[in-house]
Amino acid sequence: MSFEPKEPVQLQPPSDQPITLEELYQCDGVKSPYIYVAIKGTVFDVTHNSKAYGVGQGYHALVGRDASKALGKSSLKPEDLNPAECWDYSDLNEKQLQTLENWFTFFSKRYNIVGKVVGLPGR
Repeated sequence: MSFEPKEPVQLQPPSDQPITLEELYQCDGVKSPYIYVAIKGTVFDVTHNSKAYGVGQGYHALVGRDASKALGKSSLKPEDLNPAECWDYSDLNEKQLQTLENWFTFFSKRYNIVGKVVGLPGR
């Protein structure tokens, strides 16, 4: 899989607006028109790619949460997407951490950063 965009993407300057887990949870394309995915506490707006992240689509399981653990494990399993702990990627091995970093880079080149998750336990 290539992590380079096929076409140049015009991105807005990143925002560091604080977003709580509850606010993030609302941005799933159902409860809100916005579709957000967080990675390592950084919130990306993936709304314009509803073909991949919209309701009923393959990656919709990642939206409205910090999907760090699932992305690092390349997993869509429910246990890796548990909203109470899916943001905690401290148990990932080196290969999984590199995969997570690749996903972060991939998202950073394609989607606007709209905020940072605040209020994570232990942070």
